[in-house]
Amino acid sequence: MREIRSQKETVDALAHLIRQVKQTYSNEQPLVVGIHTGGAWIASLICTQLHWDEPATLDISLYRDDFETSGLKRSGITDRMPKQLNGESILLVDDVLFTGRTIRAAINVLFDYGRPGRIDLAVLFDRGGRELPIEPNFLGESLGEKGVGRCKLSGPEPLALMTPDSE
Repeated sequence: MREIRSQKETVDALAHLIRQVKQTYSNEQPLVVGIHTGGAWIASLICTQLHWDEPATLDISLYRDDFETSGLKRSGITDRMPKQLNGESILLVDDVLFTGRTIRAAINVLFDYGRPGRIDLAVLFDRGGRELPIEPNFLGESLGEKGVGRCKLSGPEPLALMTPDSE
């Protein structure tokens, strides 16, 4: 694995993301939901920094649309979700945004819990390359129109953005 963004650069992007979230949610705490795994790490750090309740986590593996290419595998657990959503403001958190398909899957999971009032998306890194009309409300750093190829957030301690050596 090769480092794309160092620990310091990743922490700087996270600080920028948290400032945006804090500014928007200055008078309320949304239900923070992190997509397993990297999104859950970021959601936890956002909640810690803003002194909010622990975030919920989502396992979206059963909602993915790439079973044929990657197979069906559980990626984590869904935890701390309320039994039903009914008009809540939700801050959905992920580490890296690319095609938008992961976010679409996460939104499908959320609607299985009921009807959220509002869903905002917070993303640490945006690669570009969207296949679906999904854009973050809060963004740590854009990696540019061409992105960086395949990448993954390593962590949870320390956080850094990595890519396979073959890329």
